[in-house]
Amino acid sequence: MLRLNLALLAIVLASALGAVASQHKARKSFTEIEREQERMRQLEVEWGQLQLEQSTWAAHARIEKVARERLHMKPPAPGQVIAVEAAK
Repeated sequence: MLRLNLALLAIVLASALGAVASQHKARKSFTEIEREQERMRQLEVEWGQLQLEQSTWAAHARIEKVARERLHMKPPAPGQVIAVEAAK
């Protein structure tokens, strides 16, 4: 009878330790998921900001302004433009 009680006690203790370890692992995983979801939200905000910045830098008016001011470019005179027709 004593052996049976000791065996049952050992099984109960192992089961309890397993349950505690399982809960700990689940909580740790949940915390990690929450952290990664927050990082995902931050990256989505950054992505939106980068898209806005890209559209600002690539705006036609801005490119033309930079070409005229920094690169001293200007449209060609009407006599300098040559039209080429595609072969049929």
